[in-house]
Amino acid sequence: MFNDMLTIIRKDIKEVLTSRGNSIRSGFMYLGIVVAVMGIFMPLQSGRAWLTEPLLPLVWSWFPVFLVISVVTDSFAGERERNTLETLLASRLSDRAILFGKIGAAVLYGWSISFVSNLVAVVTVNISNPGRFQFYTPWLYLVLLLVPLLAGLLMSSIGVLVSLNAPTARAAYQKLSLVMLGIWLIPTILANVGTEAMKQGMGEFLMNLNLTTVGIAAGLIILVLDIVLVWVAMQRFQRSKLILD
Repeated sequence: MFNDMLTIIRKDIKEVLTSRGNSIRSGFMYLGIVVAVMGIFMPLQSGRAWLTEPLLPLVWSWFPVFLVISVVTDSFAGERERNTLETLLASRLSDRAILFGKIGAAVLYGWSISFVSNLVAVVTVNISNPGRFQFYTPWLYLVLLLVPLLAGLLMSSIGVLVSLNAPTARAAYQKLSLVMLGIWLIPTILANVGTEAMKQGMGEFLMNLNLTTVGIAAGLIILVLDIVLVWVAMQRFQRSKLILD
């Protein structure tokens, strides 16, 4: 099954890179621009603080997760739109290989961008600020590895569920974009409503939190959500029903 999953992953990532009639070269150029923004432009603005202040890189960790949407919304809705879904479902590939391959392609796409960008940021900071070589603290680097992975799996699982029933990739993208917007917009709105006293009290509360404990708790919550959503996707993925659709 693992080899079949890799086949689906390679196919989906290639289709994303060549989407809208682009060549593979154009697809990699686009990824290069994304990495340049996250790995060069933003760290240049922050200097060495990028490697020591957790909030700086974490604030931008959502961006690779957002890019996951372009892959996962195309997973089944795109196949349906291109009239290739029936061919895929009629192949010898197992249900789990297809489903996990689709999810895995989206997660790998977003996580790889984040991983490369974080390493490029280290080079950028050290070149632009000569002196003692500096790297992320072990805890921060672990967080930067796990957050895009867990968040990417969360969005991929939601995206597959949306894509299974969406008539087109565009429709699936619009629905999932609203979900992503809500995830990031709602906390922002909540942070800006209320009196100054409430905002100050909330700020003091956050400052007194143990970031390690909060990080572990948040990671466990997302992991549980990931497991539940993947299980739901496994139950919803019915090959015979998709062929009839």
